Amino acid sequence: MDDYSNSQRAEVLTQALPYIRQYNGKIVVVKYGGNAMVSEQLRQQVMEDIVLLWLVGVKVVLVHGGGPEISDMMNRLGKEPVFVDGLRVTDQETVDIVQMVLAGKINKTLVKLLEVKGGKAMGISGMDGNLIEAKMKRAELGFVGSITNVNIAPVMDLLEKGYIPVISTLGCDAAGNTYNINGDTAAAYIAGALGAERLIMMTDIAGVLRDKNDPSTLIPELSIAEAIRLFEENVIAGGMIPKVECCIDAIHRGVERVIIMDGRVPHSILMEILTDEGAGTMVYGEETELCQN
Repeated sequence: MDDYSNSQRAEVLTQALPYIRQYNGKIVVVKYGGNAMVSEQLRQQVMEDIVLLWLVGVKVVLVHGGGPEISDMMNRLGKEPVFVDGLRVTDQETVDIVQMVLAGKINKTLVKLLEVKGGKAMGISGMDGNLIEAKMKRAELGFVGSITNVNIAPVMDLLEKGYIPVISTLGCDAAGNTYNINGDTAAAYIAGALGAERLIMMTDIAGVLRDKNDPSTLIPELSIAEAIRLFEENVIAGGMIPKVECCIDAIHRGVERVIIMDGRVPHSILMEILTDEGAGTMVYGEETELCQN
């Protein structure tokens, strides 16, 4: 904001006041991944957005993946990543790598960044406090988990103590097995268990597009009924199918609204929460009165 005068800065803050008031004390879950995680500049901006929201009283929960970094580590260790239907085949050696990268390197790096930006963060995995209970999804996928239960108490404890919880998407079962959990699915379950006001799912495209090759065909608002129709018309296809399905699942679990957000846009989280502009596609339930913020 170096190009802004003091009066212009004050005006920006004043315009944000109604949104700050609306979200004060409310829970917002951010599913962080994609280009916003790979780009160092965007990573810094995402952390700044989260800390700013935290400072004005929003209870932010950060759920992160780390697929590219897992694949990179596997390659460095001489193990070729294998995918079936978009899911990483996860044998015992791979799940150990996933745990090392997600719960270790990525999680602690994000906690450190949030602290450097002025936040108060605590990193946990889905295994801590049995936060995410899981079972094997399909035998041929190995230790890829399907969520059976979410014990949200550890996250609530951190929120009540003023922390920004940073959650890596691992799960466990009663036998002590560790499972690799899809990040979008984990975020939907966690947001639902928290009764979050918003779930923001960061991705590498503008949002849901009528024409996947034309960003100008962005659909800014989408009801569940409309989403189902777009599934049938094959407008929502490919990798967008499971993402929109996770949005619908989150709403059925009690989340007010879900945003599929373009993580490539600088400060897109602040645009969504503190302005009436938004950044991406907002999915909402039929009974929800539609209002962008």
